[in-house]
Amino acid sequence: MSSSTVTTPSYTTGYTDDHAKSGLDATFPAIETWPNQFKAYEILIDDPEFTSVCPKTSLPDFGRLTIRYMPREKCMELKSLKEYLFTYRNLGIFQENIVNQVLDDVVKATDPIWAVIVGDFRPRGGISTVVTATYPRTEDKPR
Repeated sequence: MSSSTVTTPSYTTGYTDDHAKSGLDATFPAIETWPNQFKAYEILIDDPEFTSVCPKTSLPDFGRLTIRYMPREKCMELKSLKEYLFTYRNLGIFQENIVNQVLDDVVKATDPIWAVIVGDFRPRGGISTVVTATYPRTEDKPR
């Protein structure tokens, strides 16, 4: 009997490392903050009309982005957050990168006790995507 070796390509359908990194080197406006006055409460921010651009096809992506966090010393100022999120409108960036970049920038701006960012993206080609990133980051799989 002969055995055959199956070779798996490092990427499929023409996606490259440049596509994967696209948008991550963008310059984003600062998320301004203001001093928190209370302890142990949660803030939920909802952007139901979030848009970005697919870095491979240049077609628009639409979705809902939610930001939940428990502030420590600082809370996000919403007008500057809106301006920050508008940066994504014309930016070629994968949905997974958006959610992780937003998490990193929220943590950088506010140093929260915890934060959860969820991107619920509309179907493209019949498939929708939900991406969740949490802080503190852990590699443990949730049960």
